[in-house]
Amino acid sequence: MTTTDSALRDDIRLLGRLLGETVRMQEGAALYEAVEEIRQTATRFRRDGNAADARRLERLLRKLPRDEAVGVVRAFSYFSHLANIAEDQQQVRELRRLRRSGKTPRGALADSLQVLAERGVTAAQVRGLLARACLMPVLTAHPTEVRRKSILDTEREIARLIDDGVFADESDEPREERLRALVATLWQTRMLRPVKLTVFDEIANALAYWQTTFLPELPRLYDELARRLHVAQVPAFFRLGTWIGGDRDGHPHVGEATMRAALRAQATTVFDHYLAEVHALGAEMPMSALLVPVGEALRKLAEASPDRSPQRADEPYRRALIGIYARLSATAAHLQLDTRNRPPVGAAEPYATAEHFAADLQIVHHALVANHGAAIAQHRLEPLQRTVAIFGFHGATLDLRQSSDVFEAVVAELLAAAEVCPDYRKLPEAERIKLLTREIAHTRPLLSAHLAYSERTRNELAVFSAARELRVRFGERAIDKHIVSHTEALSDLLEVALLQKETGLLAGNEVRRCALMTVPLFETIDDLQRAPAIMRELLAHPGLRHLLVPVESGRPVQEVMLGYSDSNKDGGFLASQWSLYQTTQKLNALFAEHGVQLRLFHGRGGSVGRGGGPSFEAILAQPAGTVNGQIRLTEQGEIIQAKYADARIGRRHLELLASAVLEASFAPAAPAAETAEYEAALGEIAAHAHRAYRELVYETEGFSEFFFSATPIAEIMELNIGSRPASRRATGRIEDLRAIPWVFSWGQCRLLLPGWYGVGSGIEGWLAAAGSPTARRARGALLKRMLAQWPAFRTLMSNMEMVLAKSDLAIASRYAELAADRKRGQAIFAAIRDEWKLTVKHWLALSGQRTLLESNPELARAIRHRQPYLDPLNHLQVELIKRHRAGKGQKDSDERLKRGIHLTINGISAGLRNTG
Repeated sequence: MTTTDSALRDDIRLLGRLLGETVRMQEGAALYEAVEEIRQTATRFRRDGNAADARRLERLLRKLPRDEAVGVVRAFSYFSHLANIAEDQQQVRELRRLRRSGKTPRGALADSLQVLAERGVTAAQVRGLLARACLMPVLTAHPTEVRRKSILDTEREIARLIDDGVFADESDEPREERLRALVATLWQTRMLRPVKLTVFDEIANALAYWQTTFLPELPRLYDELARRLHVAQVPAFFRLGTWIGGDRDGHPHVGEATMRAALRAQATTVFDHYLAEVHALGAEMPMSALLVPVGEALRKLAEASPDRSPQRADEPYRRALIGIYARLSATAAHLQLDTRNRPPVGAAEPYATAEHFAADLQIVHHALVANHGAAIAQHRLEPLQRTVAIFGFHGATLDLRQSSDVFEAVVAELLAAAEVCPDYRKLPEAERIKLLTREIAHTRPLLSAHLAYSERTRNELAVFSAARELRVRFGERAIDKHIVSHTEALSDLLEVALLQKETGLLAGNEVRRCALMTVPLFETIDDLQRAPAIMRELLAHPGLRHLLVPVESGRPVQEVMLGYSDSNKDGGFLASQWSLYQTTQKLNALFAEHGVQLRLFHGRGGSVGRGGGPSFEAILAQPAGTVNGQIRLTEQGEIIQAKYADARIGRRHLELLASAVLEASFAPAAPAAETAEYEAALGEIAAHAHRAYRELVYETEGFSEFFFSATPIAEIMELNIGSRPASRRATGRIEDLRAIPWVFSWGQCRLLLPGWYGVGSGIEGWLAAAGSPTARRARGALLKRMLAQWPAFRTLMSNMEMVLAKSDLAIASRYAELAADRKRGQAIFAAIRDEWKLTVKHWLALSGQRTLLESNPELARAIRHRQPYLDPLNHLQVELIKRHRAGKGQKDSDERLKRGIHLTINGISAGLRNTG
C-alpha cells in the first residue's frame, strides 16, 4: 500500500468516525447503533452471500420506524459524500507527490509534448495546429447533479482541511475540531431542495465553478503551454461553452429571458474578476516617470485617465490603470451588470469591445517590457491578458438548441400566414428545400407586424432577435451557434437559416451568410446512419454551403454534433458506440473531399451509458484524423462537480483535454488492413449486440412496465434535481423518456444496464458464427489483438468493465421484486442476469483476468471501500419504495416516505459518482 493509499484510508476513517460521533450526539445512541448493525449485516451479506444475513437485513429494515429510517438514510448518504472528498484529496496528493518527485503524470502537457517530439512532431507544427484549433468543454445543466450548493460549499471547506491537514485560513483552531463542526453543519443542513430548480438557479450554480477553477486555471494552462513551446503567447484555442439558459429542447422554461440572464450573469462574473485584477495591478505598479522612461502610448493612456491626484502625477502606470478601471467600470454599467467592486475615481467612456480593453492592457505590457519590467508583467498582467482573450466580455459562448419539429411548425406557420405555402408540412423534402432556398434569398420578409402568431412562434422569434441583440452587446462570440436536435433532413437546417433571415441574423449583401452556425445533432442510430447523406447534400450545394458553412481563420468550418445518449437508449451500448465510430469516419472523409474542416461536438454524459468515461482516453480513441485540433464536448451533471469543484483537480482535467487534443491531432494512422480487420469484427459483434438489446428493451412483452415499476424512475421524476422535464411527452413509453432519467434509474438499482447490455451476446454470436472450434479460437485471438492494439476498442471495453464492476446482481434482484407483475419481472430479470454473466465471462476471457478490475486495483479498492455504506442505501431505498407505493394516498406518510426515498437517490448517486 502506498503512502497516498494509507492517507486515503486514514481520511475515510477520520471522516467516518466524526460522522458517527455526530449521529450519536445529535440523534442518540439508538440511531447510531441501528446504523452500525445495518452496515455490519450488509457487509456480511456482500462478503458471504448468506441467506440468513439477507433475511436479517430484511427484518432490520422492515422494523425501522419511518423517521428513524430517514435518519439512517442520511447517515449512509453523508458517508458517501465524505468518502468522495477523501478520494478527491487523494488525487491532489498523488499529483503533488509526482510533481515533487520529478515524475510527469500521463496526460500532463509535458508528457504529451514529449510523446509528440518522439513522433517527430516539431514545436512549430504544434503552434500551427493551435493557431486554427478549437477546444471547448460545454457545461450543461442536465438533472444528474443532486447536491445543493450549500452542501458543496461546506464540502469544499472539508476538502481544504483534509488536504494534508493544511488550513486555508491558517487558523490556530485544532483541525479535527473544525472538521467535527463542519460535519455537524452538514448533518444539520437540509440535503434536498424544497422546490424544483429553475433555469436561473442552474445558471448561478454553474458560475460557482468559474471563480474556483475556470478563471484562474485556464490562463495558467496557457502560460505553461507557451513556456513549453517557447513562445510569448499561444492563440486562444481553449475556451468555455455553456447550454445553461439557451437549451430550449423539451424545456418550456428556457427562452429569451434566460438567454439574457445567462449572459448577464456570466459577464458580471468576468467583469468582477477583471475589475479586481486591474485594481490590484494599480496597487502593484507605483513606478515613477522620474526613474523609468515612459513611452508615448503609455503617456497618452495615463493622460486620458480621470485620475488627477497630485500624489500620482509622476506614476504613469498607476494612472493608466486607474483610467482602464474607470472605462471597465463604465462598460459594466453600460451593460447593466451588477458588479461588486469599488467605484471608479471619475467618469470615463465605456469600452466598445473586449478587444479595446485588451489593447489598453497591451500598452501597459509593452511599456513594462520596453523598460526592463518583463518580470513585473508576468505576475498579474499577463494572466489577465490571457483571461481577457479567453473570456472576452461574455464569459462562455452560449449555445442555442431546439428540436427540429419546433422549427418545422414555426416555419409552416410563417409561410401559411404570409400566404406563401398553405401547408408546408405536407411538402416532400425536395420541395421543402426549393421553397426554403427561395425564401432565404428573397428580400421580402415573411414576418409582418400586422399578423398574429402563436405563442410558440412568438417565443422562437424572440430567441433569435435576442441572439442578434446580445451579440451586439457582448460580442459575436457570446452566441455563435444554434444546434438542431433530431436533425433528419437538410430542410431542418434551412428552417433555422430562414428564421435567421427573418430576425436580422443574415450577414452580407450580395453574398449572405448566417451569423449563427447551424449545427445538426444526430441522435438515434438511424439518424447517425443518415448523417453523411444529409451533410453531403449540404456541402455539394454551392449556394447553401456558402449560406450555412462559416469561414474561420480563412477556411470553411462546419460543426456536427453526435448524440451518445439517445443512440444508446435506442440501440444499446455497443451498437451506439459502433454507429458513432462509423459516422465519425464517414463524415471526416466527406468533409475532406469537399475541402471543409469538420468539427465534431460530442454530446457525452456522465455515465458510460451516455458516452461518459475518462475524456483523455475517449479523445485518443477517436478514429485517426478526425480530431485535427477541433473538438467540443459536453460536461454534464455531477461530472462538472467531480472535475471542477477543486481547482487543482480542475486544472488536471483541463490539462488532460488539451493534451488529448494535441496527441490525437498528430496520432499516426494504423495500417489500413489491420484497421479494416478490426472494424469488420466489431461491426459484426455490434450487430449481434444490437439485436440482443432491442429484443430485451423494445420487443420483450411487459419490459416497459418492468422498468417503470422495478426501478425508482417514478421517484426520480419527482425529485427537485433539475429544471427540465424527465420525458419529452407524457406517454409512459420508453421511447419518449429522456436518456438521462433512463440511465439514472438503472444506476440507482445497481444494474447500470445501458453501459454493458448486449456485449456478451454480441461476442457470443460472433464467435458462434465462426463455425469450427479452430475458427472460433482464431476469432478469440483476434479480439485479444484488438484489445492490445486498437485504442477505440480498448477504451470501449475498459469503460464497460468499470460499469460491470459497479453493478451488483444481488442488490438488483431486490429491485426486481418491486415489479408490478412479479412473474414476468422475474423472467425479465433472469434474462438481464444471464446477459451480465455472459458479458463478464467473455470479458475475463478476453482480458486474461480472473476478476473484474484485477488490472486496476486502485479503482477496485475504491469501489470495495464504498460498498458497506452504499449497499444499505439500496436496501433502504427498496424498503421505502415498497412502503411508499403500498401507502399512497396517506398525505403525511406519503411526503415523509418520498423524502426518505429522495435522500437514498442522493446518497447512491454520490456513492457511484457517475450515474447520470
